[in-house]
Amino acid sequence: MAKAKFRLGRLLSTPGALERVPNGEMLQALGRHVSGDWGNVCPEDAEANEAAMHDRARLLSAYTTEGGVRFWIITEADRSVTTVLLPEEY
Repeated sequence: MAKAKFRLGRLLSTPGALERVPNGEMLQALGRHVSGDWGNVCPEDAEANEAAMHDRARLLSAYTTEGGVRFWIITEADRSVTTVLLPEEY
């Protein structure tokens, strides 16, 4: 397992993500997120995330479940909260 690159803070999930993202896949994605694997973000967002780890800005990752459900993980700039949500819940 890769080393955590930042704190996740309090973990939250929206109702849609809890309903549609299997728990195991959500946990796996959280592990990827905290290790700096941003998933399916565009190159510009990946670059912004890399800068955000040093500038203390918001971090955004995007993943897709085996069943094809897209979901995001957002860690707030102050690293107090990380939320798993569906894009339409943003």
